[in-house]
Amino acid sequence: MCNETRKPGIAGEPLTIKFCKMKKNQQFSEVGENDVQDLVCFSHLRWDFVYQRPQHLMSRFAKQYRVFFIEEPVYHKGPDSCSVLLSDEKVWIVKPVLQEQAPSALSVVSRQKILLNQFFKDKKIQKYIAWYYTPMALKFSSHLSPQIVVYDCMDELSAFKFAPAEIKIMEAELFKKAHVVFTGGHNLYKAKKHAHHNIYPFPSSIDKEHFFQARKKYRTRQTRKKYRIFDLAFMV
Repeated sequence: MCNETRKPGIAGEPLTIKFCKMKKNQQFSEVGENDVQDLVCFSHLRWDFVYQRPQHLMSRFAKQYRVFFIEEPVYHKGPDSCSVLLSDEKVWIVKPVLQEQAPSALSVVSRQKILLNQFFKDKKIQKYIAWYYTPMALKFSSHLSPQIVVYDCMDELSAFKFAPAEIKIMEAELFKKAHVVFTGGHNLYKAKKHAHHNIYPFPSSIDKEHFFQARKKYRTRQTRKKYRIFDLAFMV
C-alpha cells in the first residue's frame, strides 16, 4: 500500500494524502510502508517565526516520520556548521550556520551543499520525502535522490519584495522534479495548474483540535454569556 497521512481540510475535516513513488512514465507505483522513513522539508520560513502551515503539517508528519526542517542559513564568525535542535513537536530544526568571511573560495551554495551532505550522512537519511516550500532550495539540494518530491506552494514568492531574480527559473525546475504540487489557495492553483500534471488546490484551514479547547472550557450557556463569548469561524 501507499504511505498515507492526513492533512486538515476545510472546517477541520481530515484529508488523506497517499505518497506514491512515480516512475519515468509519470504513473504512480505503490510504495511500501517501510520504503519511506524520513521527511526533509526545505523552507524559507523560520520554524519559530509564526506557527502556520509548515509548522502545522510538519508537526503532524512527525508522528509518522523523522522530520527535518531545513531553514535558510545564518552567519557568524566561526567555521561553517549546522545548528540542530529538536522542537517540542519532535521536529528536527536544522539551521546552516556559515562563516561571515570564509577563507574558502567556495560559494555559499556549495558550502550549504557540503553541510547538507554531511548532515544526511550523520543522520543516516536514505529513504525520504523531500518537501519544498521554496524553489530556491534546489540550488543546494538538486543532487539528492528522494523517494518522493512534494512542492507545497503557499504563495507566489516571485511577487514578494526582494524576491530572487531566478526564482521563476528555479520553480520551473522544481515543477519538473515534483511528483505532486499543492497550492495555498484556488487562485494560486488557477495560475499554476498548467505547469504540472498532478497539482491540487489546498487552502489552509483552522486547527480544529486547537480551537475546540475553548469550546470545551466555555461550553455552558451561562459561562459563555458571562464572558460574552461569540462563535467565530474563519479561514487562515
